[in-house]
Amino acid sequence: MMSKRISIGRSSFSKQGDAVTARNKKRKPEVITANQKNQSVDWEALLAGINGGKTVLEYTANRIIYRQGDPADSVFYLRRGKVKLTVTSQEGKEAIVAILGAGEFFGEGCLAGQLLRVSTVVAMSDCSFARIEKPRMARMLHEQHDISELFVTHLLSRNIRYEEDLVDQLFNSSEKRLARILLLLAHFGKEGRSEAVVPRINQENLAQMVGTTRSRVSHFMNKFRKLGFVDYDGPTGGGLMVHSGLLSVILQD
Repeated sequence: MMSKRISIGRSSFSKQGDAVTARNKKRKPEVITANQKNQSVDWEALLAGINGGKTVLEYTANRIIYRQGDPADSVFYLRRGKVKLTVTSQEGKEAIVAILGAGEFFGEGCLAGQLLRVSTVVAMSDCSFARIEKPRMARMLHEQHDISELFVTHLLSRNIRYEEDLVDQLFNSSEKRLARILLLLAHFGKEGRSEAVVPRINQENLAQMVGTTRSRVSHFMNKFRKLGFVDYDGPTGGGLMVHSGLLSVILQD
């Protein structure tokens, strides 16, 4: 039973691993993930038609967008940059539950009756986003069924990601969890190339996402670097670079 669940958690990367193999054989694969489908939607253009109830904001790195427990009265669309969603327990323990990039929504829980924010959102880099008031967003989704369908598809694809995160957390080793998170942060699968992970993301943040200690993350990162799976500076000094070879850590039994 356990082995079946593990295979579900890594299914998306298994398909991408096949794509890498095909590419090495000079064939051009067609890899279309849920995330790529979302990116084909021009949310900028769709949201540009909103008159009233929308505010475009610019935040610098490390600025808090909203806090856990704040009133849930609006939906946010991230136009540029990256943010992290964190949750703090009553004992004060903090965990990173997600990192979102440009083209993502957050705060949409208010549309489902959420009265207070269940997480804190912090800008990880300079960000630009649109804040849409709850009544305006609800009215748009009610009146424009085409946009409503796209929005639901967007949220469902992210739900799938969260389900895979849970399976990963329950059944995979901390080494595999770290490898998967690095590949996700690097958007592996978009044309199969290496991409820089968020600049300045530290091992403490990675440890919170993986659910392990910073010392374990440091150990595995050093191992990945020696194997050539990651570079700390990349070709232009633009942050952590992740290479497709890291897939082998996830796909190995």
